[in-house]
Amino acid sequence: MKKKRLIIFMPSIEGGGVEKNLFIISNYLAIRFDKTILITTSRKFNNKFNNLKIINPNFKFNNNHGRKLRYFYCLFELFKLLIKKENFILFAFQANLYCALMGLFFPNLKIITRSNSAPFGWSKNFLKKLIFKILFKRINLVIVNSEQFKKDLKKEFKVNAICIYNPLNLKEIKKKSKERIHFEFFNTKDLKIINIGRLVDQKDQLTFLKALNLIKEKIKFRALIIGSGIKKSCLQEYIMQHKLNSKVKIINFKTNPYKYLSRSNLLVHTAIFEGLPNVLLEAISLNKYIISTNCSTGPSEILSNGKGGDLIKLYDFKELAKKILFYNFNQRKLIKKKKFAYKNLYRFDYELNLKKYYFEIKKFI
Repeated sequence: MKKKRLIIFMPSIEGGGVEKNLFIISNYLAIRFDKTILITTSRKFNNKFNNLKIINPNFKFNNNHGRKLRYFYCLFELFKLLIKKENFILFAFQANLYCALMGLFFPNLKIITRSNSAPFGWSKNFLKKLIFKILFKRINLVIVNSEQFKKDLKKEFKVNAICIYNPLNLKEIKKKSKERIHFEFFNTKDLKIINIGRLVDQKDQLTFLKALNLIKEKIKFRALIIGSGIKKSCLQEYIMQHKLNSKVKIINFKTNPYKYLSRSNLLVHTAIFEGLPNVLLEAISLNKYIISTNCSTGPSEILSNGKGGDLIKLYDFKELAKKILFYNFNQRKLIKKKKFAYKNLYRFDYELNLKKYYFEIKKFI
């Protein structure tokens, strides 16, 4: 019998933590498995992949094309491959349940999924939850990126997932953080605060801005938000209304945010739900202090329940304001927490976690 070939399924590549892991994991697997195939509608990231056959559309998808349209295009391409009756393993980074549906038509297809965000964000609807429970049974292996995520899936859907942490490339982060940058906004002795993430409801940068509004007369600071998304105009409107223009700046998504992160003092993360937020790992890599919401899942695990940084309740801008003020006046007292967080980065070792992906997938080849 022929060895099975690997198909990596990622309909929409938008830039961010999930995508960083996609590039790293796909390239690692592609040099270890013969003829690995990637199916995606996002052509602009083709140069990020090595040793892969990439299936792209001949036309360009734009921002007006929704995710579902992208999913259906990629599912059609997947269907065309599967009807050739070759042996394939499907590794889905996105649209996991759509891929599970495909398994109903091809019962011999082995399906591996990588879930990127905790059930808190997508399992509130009863009907949706029921569909998830049914389709999860068609997936051969579910990979998640935090232990709490694994427990949540077990509790909500009776799924026995395995946890593989995000592979953290320390050398690359430190190297890119040293790139030259001309950014006058951070050329100051004021406290420099940074928030990095897509400008969407999930990341809740509004809580960050509300906290900054409370402390704008109490300390001198500069706050930078890096990200793109549908909430940008709302956030800019809040900044204007509360006269934060001189203190807060929003810039679009950057492929190298590390050079901005390295020049900051403090990372604030206000997400409502996550999987395992890369930005926290990257901040620790560059020896930055972190204040994060204690959302499901990831921050508590990364920060060792508060031993490696501060955790606050969701939407609690008043507590966030207090934590920023405390950090500003007590930075030396918090050095131990930073050191503790850095010491525990070994869990996210680059080679260690990539090898785990390889050995788990190899079982199906």
